[in-house]
Amino acid sequence: MRKPIIAGNWKMNKTPAEAKELVLALTETVKDAECDVVVCVPATNFAAVKEAAEGTNIKLGAQNVHFAPSGAYTGELSADMLKACGVEYVVIGHSERRQYFGETDKTVNLRTRAAVAAGLIPIICVGELKDERESGYTDIIVEYQTLMALHGLTEEEIKNVVVAYEPVWAIGTGLTATDEQANETIGVIRKAVERKYGKDVADALRIQYGGSMNPKNVKGLMAQPEIDGGLIGGASLKAPDFTAVVMYNK
Repeated sequence: MRKPIIAGNWKMNKTPAEAKELVLALTETVKDAECDVVVCVPATNFAAVKEAAEGTNIKLGAQNVHFAPSGAYTGELSADMLKACGVEYVVIGHSERRQYFGETDKTVNLRTRAAVAAGLIPIICVGELKDERESGYTDIIVEYQTLMALHGLTEEEIKNVVVAYEPVWAIGTGLTATDEQANETIGVIRKAVERKYGKDVADALRIQYGGSMNPKNVKGLMAQPEIDGGLIGGASLKAPDFTAVVMYNK
């Protein structure tokens, strides 16, 4: 059985003091979670979150990683830099990175390979635009994005990867796919991985839903057989909301 994973993506929110306060609140409320718990925070908050989460079940994640080990890449952070800060997970290819910062399927692959090589666990985001879904291209889009992201990884390495299906039209809009839509598309992703890498790899791959999962819809989504967790945006910024999502089965 795949262990569920709930990851909060804080995006560009929280000062170090605010981050510490939130994580300290979560240490008590999510300590009995039956899923892996991750908070993916701005780099300015790494030290504060690492200190607050020390000795707890909350893991530290980053929101991006560069594919080069070092060099003239102003403003970027390498995988080794993240590791040195205590980071264990890293979000790669989020729709906002693709939309605003020129992320491509090629750079997603490069970042994924760099993260895996350094021992980080990538959370790879894939998903379709609204017009792509309405035109019937959802399956093609998510299959291509997933297989491109995984290109060059071994079967063993893929078992340590997390994929997050995030329909772009549901990010920050309050809209969400139905439980059945999310489950169906995540099933498409898993089948694509199975065709390329085999059933064992596909069965071990954890695939989250990342389209506005919140306390109101988490139970229905997590009841679906293909969905292994959530990549949580707005609901991860308030301790009661994130707790309700993490403790969905309590």
